[in-house]
Amino acid sequence: MYISNPTHLPMGNAYQPTFKCPPLRGRFQLIRADRIGVERLLSLELTAECPNPTLIGGFLRHKLRLAGPAPEPAPATLVIAGRTVFFMTSGGKARSGMLTLVPGHDAGCIPVTSFLGATLLGMRKQQRAPLLREDGWIDTLVVLDVRGA
Repeated sequence: MYISNPTHLPMGNAYQPTFKCPPLRGRFQLIRADRIGVERLLSLELTAECPNPTLIGGFLRHKLRLAGPAPEPAPATLVIAGRTVFFMTSGGKARSGMLTLVPGHDAGCIPVTSFLGATLLGMRKQQRAPLLREDGWIDTLVVLDVRGA
């Protein structure tokens, strides 16, 4: 179908979208402490030290807008800061790490100021999400298990 004027889309069944996408709102949930922690990271500009600070900052702001509030106490299946997350990316091996709000490069820690950490925050066990890699490619991220506090 050819649309001559995009401001006036056809009414009724004449226009059928080519794909169905589930709504973004509600896919992620943040507990109050994580929401405050991410807001503090952004306000203090602690994302400036990461490899792509503008993109990470924008992604974290986007996640704050889309994420719904999580019940308190947080469910055991929810990825929050301080928990160990077992995950897999696009058919690779299962890996794990502790999600942290503190930017850094400690072994076994996944900072929220990385693409992986920002994507994991607020996900649930068995949930899938697109993961933007440092080289610009997009992988699929799957949360296998969540353990810890």
